[in-house]
Amino acid sequence: MKKTLLAAGAAVSAALLLTACGGGTVGEAPSGDSGAKTNNKKLSLIPGVQAEPFYISMQCGAQEEAKKAGYELTTQAPQKFDAAMQTQLVNALGSNPPAALLIAPTDAQAMLAPIQQVKSRGAKIIEVDTALKDTSVAESSISSDNAEGGKLAAKTMAELAAGKTGSVLVLDTIAGTSTTNTRAKGFEDELKNYPNLKSAGVQFTQNEPDQAASKVTAALASTPDLIGIFATNLNTGEGAATGLRNAGKIGAVNLIGFDASPSEIEGLKKGEYQGLIAQDPAAIGQQGVQQAIAALEGKPVTRNLTASLHSITKANMDANAQYFYKQSC
Repeated sequence: MKKTLLAAGAAVSAALLLTACGGGTVGEAPSGDSGAKTNNKKLSLIPGVQAEPFYISMQCGAQEEAKKAGYELTTQAPQKFDAAMQTQLVNALGSNPPAALLIAPTDAQAMLAPIQQVKSRGAKIIEVDTALKDTSVAESSISSDNAEGGKLAAKTMAELAAGKTGSVLVLDTIAGTSTTNTRAKGFEDELKNYPNLKSAGVQFTQNEPDQAASKVTAALASTPDLIGIFATNLNTGEGAATGLRNAGKIGAVNLIGFDASPSEIEGLKKGEYQGLIAQDPAAIGQQGVQQAIAALEGKPVTRNLTASLHSITKANMDANAQYFYKQSC
């Protein structure tokens, strides 16, 4: 970790910006005090990181569903995708927890204890996007089928390669992040079905674009036959695009990103990306709220739900515009 826990704590203290049920982006302060409300109508959403279009889109879907059902949703987001920062947000719920906590755990093991503490105070736990390894904590987990997403990326990469031979690099985020690690494995497994493409391995970027750019620079030097890169999330994809741009390799190496943020969509239009695997984060947020309310009201809850995935290229992007991510609600 680049910062000490003390520094991380200071950063998080400054970042505890709340978003009420109205519009706004993840981490935006509320427009005013909505007044005291009973906990049985209070939901909290703690996504993986602040100001990321995927999580903003998730928040928008959750807000809309909560408002429709007559519940209050408050969102708090860490400045970085970091377990220490997210732990402080969870701990900040204190002795007055929400009726239900919707959370995207930033580490499948490190987030177990703080989430269990909230559960022990009576809150229902709903996992959105990512999940704990311990499956006994959450009432429901809603995410994309990340293994299938990785496989879809490999199939798209093979189509783009059109029979050409070469190596393909996978850029993952942080070891222990359930979603991106599963995408990387799905990609690697599917890539074995294409003898013209060989794996150049999986490298971790710590979810930092500058590290992703550096990894691409190094890979271009060490792997002359590099034909493609699969980036498992937004930050890694943007960093990979920067690395290719700096090396003058835009278009020469096929870049497939995961997600469909405004910057990625613009990159696809410009030819910086050749493909994107889009999730449906708004549906994840919506279903998360639905499952939370079902758990609170004693109705049937589905333990695992998956949202749809879509392969977007420049040729079909107009037909898939509904899956582009938002920057604000």
